[in-house]
Amino acid sequence: MIKPVTDTAMQWLVSPAAWSQFALLATAFVLAIFLTRRLRPLIVNLLTPPEGAEGLIPQARLFALKLMPLLMPLVAYALTAVGEEFTRSLFGSGAVIAFGKRVFLFIAVRALVREALTDPFLRLLGRYVLIPVAALYTLGALDPLMLRLSETMIELGNIRFSLLSLIRGLIAGSLLFWLGGWSNRQSSEYIQKQKELRPATRQLAVKAAEITIFGAAFLLLMSIMGIDLTAIAVLGGALGVGIGLGLQQIAANFVSGVILLVEGQTTVGDYVELDGGETGTIVKMTARACILETFDGKWIVVPNDHFITTRVVNYSDQGSANRYEAAFSVSYDTDINRVPAIITEAVEALPFVLRAPEGPDCELRGFGDSGIDFAIEYWVSGIDDGKNKYQSQVLFAIWNALKANGIEIPYPHRVVEFKGAVPKL
Repeated sequence: MIKPVTDTAMQWLVSPAAWSQFALLATAFVLAIFLTRRLRPLIVNLLTPPEGAEGLIPQARLFALKLMPLLMPLVAYALTAVGEEFTRSLFGSGAVIAFGKRVFLFIAVRALVREALTDPFLRLLGRYVLIPVAALYTLGALDPLMLRLSETMIELGNIRFSLLSLIRGLIAGSLLFWLGGWSNRQSSEYIQKQKELRPATRQLAVKAAEITIFGAAFLLLMSIMGIDLTAIAVLGGALGVGIGLGLQQIAANFVSGVILLVEGQTTVGDYVELDGGETGTIVKMTARACILETFDGKWIVVPNDHFITTRVVNYSDQGSANRYEAAFSVSYDTDINRVPAIITEAVEALPFVLRAPEGPDCELRGFGDSGIDFAIEYWVSGIDDGKNKYQSQVLFAIWNALKANGIEIPYPHRVVEFKGAVPKL
């Protein structure tokens, strides 16, 4: 391996054509440095996006700025490519300048991995795959190595493939699924920003995009590895039979989840009560189940088909108003005609009480054993539990209003009757 390299080096040292190519390489390198210093400020000014700009184009311009370390070696590569054509037409040979061109390409790859790539996975892939491949290409050893790897076969039962196919599949698979994850994150962020869509529609779009992206990545990987896609069809048929026989409940939950997302009657953020008595806020909807968070911090995993086949009470369809009431009593000595106006005014003054669809309404409910029973009905936005303590504040307002107007809140009175002689104390 070393002897051919040394023989080539000795031939270049005694060849006038080789020395002229070395001179062209040096000229190209110096000229590339000069052009880079001239072009770099212009390119930076052109690519720098306005301050505060957001969107796909500003992000693409910022990414292009990260590639500035590649400018000098790429300019040198272009100049040596021109020099190679000149030397081949003049001397009939351009091996030295072709080698120099590959060296500049290696420098560009090295700069890309060390300075431009910021993602940990891409930097790892570049350090242990891209740079070694570029080094082998620069030394002219890449083609013989690939030939050797393609001739080395691996057999696993009836399956037979080359070592090159295995390595290519591992690299391509890693890159494809990283790209799939990145694309999924970008599409999810874009879809979630579309506020004109209902939350349920956004969730469905995110799931559909995720399935599409990773499905396409899987099929593309199968094609790269040379696996016949008809085998996937056979596998899909077997999977369908398995779902039909043993995975009926999982399939039912998946279909129920799609129905929930399409209909939008129940979505993330809603406060629901199930037929079994479980209550909580939906914090997450997956393909199999919904996650309810109770006000004491517990998470309840509810299969999706429960929302389809059983009764579900939705208290907060995307923050709609809810009506509550607070009961109280006053003494029989009270002028009850004053009570509704006093209590209504006190409750209306609370900041969380709504005026629509209806303002507070104080009603006479009945005549109790110890006092006259009233109730005030009021509307609020949200659920009266957890972080919201609406009724407690309403009761405080009622108490303070009655006290301020001299109205007595009764307490039970009992009359004890003694039959016979009164006992002596």
